[in-house]
Amino acid sequence: MAIRKIRELGEEVLTKRCKEVPKMTLRTKILIGDMLDTMYDAGGVGLAAPQVGILKRIVTIDIGDDTGALILVNPEILETSGEQTGDEGCLSVPGKAGAVTRPNYVKVKAFNEKMEEIVVEGEELLARAICHEVDHLEGRMYVDLVEGGLHDVEMEEE
Repeated sequence: MAIRKIRELGEEVLTKRCKEVPKMTLRTKILIGDMLDTMYDAGGVGLAAPQVGILKRIVTIDIGDDTGALILVNPEILETSGEQTGDEGCLSVPGKAGAVTRPNYVKVKAFNEKMEEIVVEGEELLARAICHEVDHLEGRMYVDLVEGGLHDVEMEEE
């Protein structure tokens, strides 16, 4: 697979609503593999297709627990509850973070990479990541939700 260029805040592709994925093609499978490689290479916990310049409703998430990578094609949030406020960052806004309030629980329906329907429930970091990435598919960025402005974050040394 390949590492793709991550689009950054200000690039128009990040403001557009993404299109549904009607079927799994070889190109889409390659895109998903590239998104995973790009997300891991950049040290992120999630990546949406528009962040690599592709207006498709696909997100990859890996919060670093034992469940591994989550691929959500055409995700639709069914239910949310609770509330959490915490620092959030984005690979498209490098070196910055800000406090965002998100649901503490989320239930999402999507398709996996085999176009099998799945339902995923998540709490805390997983709920935050799902909401953040689904926002990208609607052309929304977390910076519009930040309470109190952005602040600099130190990048971890390898």
